[in-house]
Amino acid sequence: MRTTWPSKSLPVLLLLAPTLGRTQASQAKAGPITPTTLTTLTVKGYPGQAPVIQANSNSYVEIESLARLTNGTLSFQANQVTLSFPASDAAPLSTQTDRLSKEFLRAEIEVMGAIGDWRTGLATAIQSSNPITQDWADRYRRNANSRLSLASTSVTTEADRNLLPLIRSEFNNMQLLSDRYVAMHKSQTFVAPDSLDNDPLNQQVENCGHGLASVTAGGQFVEVASCH
Repeated sequence: MRTTWPSKSLPVLLLLAPTLGRTQASQAKAGPITPTTLTTLTVKGYPGQAPVIQANSNSYVEIESLARLTNGTLSFQANQVTLSFPASDAAPLSTQTDRLSKEFLRAEIEVMGAIGDWRTGLATAIQSSNPITQDWADRYRRNANSRLSLASTSVTTEADRNLLPLIRSEFNNMQLLSDRYVAMHKSQTFVAPDSLDNDPLNQQVENCGHGLASVTAGGQFVEVASCH
């Protein structure tokens, strides 16, 4: 993709749509550019922002900032400035926003590891007839919750945002499962060693975990029905 603007539209400002491409002569009629408000421009599918100046009822963006934002390059020849976009960036939306970011993937693995430890600990306690106290459960909960908080701050792509509620659902279901057996311990209800094998909520937590592991391996968001 190749787009060219006359150099007279610079020194560094590009007039944004709907008046994109207005010449310097027509700008001169409106008077000199007097910045009044600074906002930001984002381009869907690209990370980052570019500063936008709003002045004289028009919006302007620095062409150098636009080039950096879109991974483009500027070239100068005679009275023309050319902004070029790499071919690999021609369709960034499918390669950047549909995929899980590396930072979020790392955070998700930490969350799922903590939830997995929680579930394994619960299963071991039940099978060994060990007491399942609130303090015992809270240690696992705090560990998983702290990692979930980190995952929430690691969201950068649309895929990250779509997957985060599924991870939260897995955490919430694990919390419910843990609370159930803590309550049974408090009430001195007998808990059979194989109780988890026949517990639908435990099976849902397990299936959701397997589904999220598959999503992590693929690096791209897909729905996991068992997490809802």
